[in-house]
Amino acid sequence: MSTTPKERQSADWQRLDSSHYLHPFTDFKELAEQGSHIITRADGAYIYDSEGHQILDGMSGLWCCSLGYGQDKIAEAVYRQLQELPYYNSFFQCAHPPVIELARRLADIAPAHINHVFFTGSGSEANDTCLRIVRRYWDLCEKPDKRYVIGRKNGYHGSTIAGASLGGMEFMHKQFETLNYVVHVDQPYWFGEGGDRDPEDFGLQVARSLQDKISELGAGNVAAFIAEPIQGAGGVIVPPASYWPEIQRICTEHNILLISDEVICGFGRTGQWFGADYFDVQADLMSFAKAVTNGYQPLGGVLVGDRCADVLKADGGEFAHGYTYSGHPAACAAALATLELLEQENIIDTVRETTAPYLQNRWAELADHPLVGETRGVGFMAAMELVKDKNSRARFDNDGTAGSTCRKFSVENGLVMRAVGDTMIIAPPLTLSNAQVDELVEKARTALDLAASALR
Repeated sequence: MSTTPKERQSADWQRLDSSHYLHPFTDFKELAEQGSHIITRADGAYIYDSEGHQILDGMSGLWCCSLGYGQDKIAEAVYRQLQELPYYNSFFQCAHPPVIELARRLADIAPAHINHVFFTGSGSEANDTCLRIVRRYWDLCEKPDKRYVIGRKNGYHGSTIAGASLGGMEFMHKQFETLNYVVHVDQPYWFGEGGDRDPEDFGLQVARSLQDKISELGAGNVAAFIAEPIQGAGGVIVPPASYWPEIQRICTEHNILLISDEVICGFGRTGQWFGADYFDVQADLMSFAKAVTNGYQPLGGVLVGDRCADVLKADGGEFAHGYTYSGHPAACAAALATLELLEQENIIDTVRETTAPYLQNRWAELADHPLVGETRGVGFMAAMELVKDKNSRARFDNDGTAGSTCRKFSVENGLVMRAVGDTMIIAPPLTLSNAQVDELVEKARTALDLAASALR
């Protein structure tokens, strides 16, 4: 008699997993030795594993389930769409109601100078698309020498060849040849690289590394600058207030397109619709994905500013770029339902005015722990730096050991936190109650206590 999926035990799932599934960003040998953690269901802010443990999801899946799990309205919208029109493409001058309506809705919530959307299947594809739009735009403007795109060290823009090239993750770059027209400048990581400098002076200094790189390459050769408003996968790095105004000034002065990667910050994470709104940045292109569908369907895209869209539409001819699943009907239905929930339940305003201040205040209390060198955050994302010595901010000898130890104890005690080296980060669902914030902080403190004992 064959075994049904529900009847399988954890060991069976782990064996099958190790035998057949190659996980993303994983040491396959290590995973086979340790066994994977099997997640079987989810509801609200919690996930449940094959052993029956309830775990508070402090990372919203992978930054994407911002409304938590069990959102029946989204599931029902997808089901209805699958019954009516499960798929049709947007090639050959075709469209369908869900993609048209979603494009209109996104234009409504985007900054006033953005009125067009190009849809993709993921954030990685969205940033690939940014490269294609940038190249085509400058060619149509008869500035073919504008080719270089500047990103930031330790930035993250996806895992395709183009996305990973745009990002500044050195450990990724060691495994493939990056695009030779993508270069990188400094990141605004005050705790790790600012030392004892005044944060605002440091923010200006780092922003001006973009100016230095433009001077090196020649402004006539630089096409665009891409950055996350707040670096997510790099460790929830919040730039000093001086940083983004200077970046905006430099891009404007040198006629360089500004790309805001909103894949993590978009759709309420900062307490505003977009990270660009939070920092008052006027971007030419804004890539998005993840929370746009609450993780219920894969969907990404690029919000295209009028500066670029007007040129592409008036003078571009055929734009030779697209994907089979660009604007998939079911994915668009999920996004429309997600946006409706965000608005009808007033979630972003509640985050900005009530729950995010509470989360940030409670999170800041963890700064008194002997293992914590700094806490920081914006909206519903936060980080804390694990250090060997609080006064000198000295790290542990083996980078990542403290973080992996803390993460292990965190999950064992019912909380998902992510370790980025020795930085612990969270991005919980925007729907968290104050009581659940208290639960998160208490479980984080327990994990810190256990990690501190293990690292002595």
